Amino acid sequence: MSRTVTYREAVIHALADELEGDPRVVLIGEDVGAAGGVFKATEGLFDRFGGARVRDTPISEQAIVGTVLGAAVSGLRPVGEIMFADFSGVCYDQIVNQLAKYRFQCGGQVTVPATLRMAGGGSLGFGAQHSQCVENWFLQTPGLKLCVPATPADVYTLLRAAVRDDDPVVVFEHKALYGIKGELRDDGPPIGRAEIVRAGDDVTVVATQLMRHRALQAADQLAAEGVSCEVIDPRTVAPLDTATILESLGRTGRIVCAQEAPAAGSWGQAVLSTVAVEAFELLDAGPALVAADPIPVPYAKALEDATLPSVERIAAAVREVVAG
Repeated sequence: MSRTVTYREAVIHALADELEGDPRVVLIGEDVGAAGGVFKATEGLFDRFGGARVRDTPISEQAIVGTVLGAAVSGLRPVGEIMFADFSGVCYDQIVNQLAKYRFQCGGQVTVPATLRMAGGGSLGFGAQHSQCVENWFLQTPGLKLCVPATPADVYTLLRAAVRDDDPVVVFEHKALYGIKGELRDDGPPIGRAEIVRAGDDVTVVATQLMRHRALQAADQLAAEGVSCEVIDPRTVAPLDTATILESLGRTGRIVCAQEAPAAGSWGQAVLSTVAVEAFELLDAGPALVAADPIPVPYAKALEDATLPSVERIAAAVREVVAG
């Protein structure tokens, strides 16, 4: 299967294919039913599969996650939607202390095949409480797999893999990417495998979601200056495919990470920490992390644009590392 679809359509196709293929799969969340989701990422599923399998919930993130956990340990394969990833703070305890730990605390006697979908990310003027990339909130939680797809192909593959996984998986869908187009394929890699999306010789640039696209634009600019960037998209930040990143670093000798969230406690810092501890001898220059400013995401477009990493900021960081 190969055709061109939007990121949003890829989400719908992934959910439809899993609902069609396995009667244990159910979808629950606020407005996921007849309304088709606030971002129209579940459009048509209610009409096709009915209210028993595509079920609207009250406005209660705690209820959604609790229901997902109960359904998962009872034999279903539920997919719960948290409308905005920012709202995961409301049900954070349910996710990190219940969902993530349940199988461990039961001594492996049960599986927890639960998927949570969350729409995150900025650059759309949604303000401080609706614009965050929050995958880093969960990095220190053993038991969770965290997917951050940047393309229609990856969101399709990773969302289907998440539904089929016997452990909890959180799939972060970037709001600013719902409209982008790309190829839809059913031969994608498993959870935990990074992709080298652009080969290069001078510097390794690791970037996720919206930053992947900006890193590729920066790489185009830098190519005109004679700088060859190898761009890697981790696709999942837990587990994190450090092997692919370190192999690339072994070829280039330089590394820059670009992420939309602030730096503190982030996957980007984790990558650079791994480099420093496990592969320091591979570095020909100091590494760099391009991240959002450590402030709430502003509502005003000019301020939001200034806060989040831009193509220019990524390119400037690469120039500095290459020059060093």
